Amino acid sequence: TTTTTTTTAPNPTTATSPHLSRGISTTSTNRDGDAASSHKTLPRVTERRPTETGRGGKASDAGVKVCVFGATGFLGRYVCSGLGSNGVLTYIGSRGDEFEYRHLRTIFELGRAKYQFYSSRDRQSMADLIADADVVVNLVGKYYETKALENTDKFPYLHYKVNTSLAEANVTVPQTIAELCKEMQVDNLIHVSSAAANPNSSSEWARTKHQGEQAVLEAYPWATIVRPTQMFGHEDKLLNWYANMASRLPVVPLVDGGHALTQPVWVDDVAKTINRIIDDPDKFEGRRVDVFGPQDYSYKELAKFVYDITGLDPVLSEIPAPVVKYAANVLQYQGEPHLTPDMVDLMSEDYLPEMTPEGYDAQSQVFTMKDLGLEATPIEKVAFKYLHRYRTGGHFILAEGYH
Repeated sequence: TTTTTTTTAPNPTTATSPHLSRGISTTSTNRDGDAASSHKTLPRVTERRPTETGRGGKASDAGVKVCVFGATGFLGRYVCSGLGSNGVLTYIGSRGDEFEYRHLRTIFELGRAKYQFYSSRDRQSMADLIADADVVVNLVGKYYETKALENTDKFPYLHYKVNTSLAEANVTVPQTIAELCKEMQVDNLIHVSSAAANPNSSSEWARTKHQGEQAVLEAYPWATIVRPTQMFGHEDKLLNWYANMASRLPVVPLVDGGHALTQPVWVDDVAKTINRIIDDPDKFEGRRVDVFGPQDYSYKELAKFVYDITGLDPVLSEIPAPVVKYAANVLQYQGEPHLTPDMVDLMSEDYLPEMTPEGYDAQSQVFTMKDLGLEATPIEKVAFKYLHRYRTGGHFILAEGYH
């Protein structure tokens, strides 16, 4: 029997767990109105709704319209995969040509996605993209400033100008989206920030992430803020970073000895969290959702883990951050730089959730994946799937007689 979930107001006198006090329903009913047991479930788009039409899944109409900024990025493709699989009409914005989003086309049934160009410096084009969306999701972010050469009158007659700064990508664009959502009376806004967002960080990226949060909440106080830790996955710039550096360089730097801690989360878990918020966004208005992995690691431990899988054997050199910045000052001018001075600052600080798991359970203001019925995936279960390609001969070479 297909089930639909109903929400009930929490009763502080009968609540037995912090999850009940946060307004998460633990009771579901079937179509006949009979109670069905469920463990911290939320309304799911995957369950047929009274207004839904179609054959179900990708071929159905979930009755929800979602606008996604940043859909072509690392996290965006996974968020879109969940939306397309459940028949959500999705408006996808891109600042590039059609080849920027062609990998997203197969995710959606014909007619269930609208692809539209917009400029982050043109409010009207952003408003046209939002249109009549019920929910807007902002995934826009940048870890480096894009630069281009321009002519000058003085020697050396060339100068690097900044096209898109960290402040523009992480503060101005989110603020504009939030202002438009308020002006256009959009029902819900989900803004993806970072667990590293900190006004006192030595990293400009982390500082601008915090400023972006504040700008969004000032313009649209009901926004839902999602704060993931560093994300790992097939296209990541975390585990792949170590593998790529070892493939290109004989020595891989460990900033300040690689002693800073990080608690990486699988990108698909973050996407599932966002999709579950979209299932019933009213429950999360004005709230924060922290998303993090099950265990923390030092960067040195992550590097050794990557090289254990890949079979690469570079020299791991523990180098002070100021020294690493000398190399970063040169590498930052690559098209997609492997290292920038700001990345060095970020790698010298802990990248962890705000509280311990016990701390999250003891409070009622901030949601976690646990509250949404999701369990964090260990890094060991996913990493081999995309890191074995760095092995000489792949993984087949390890099996004798297998060609």
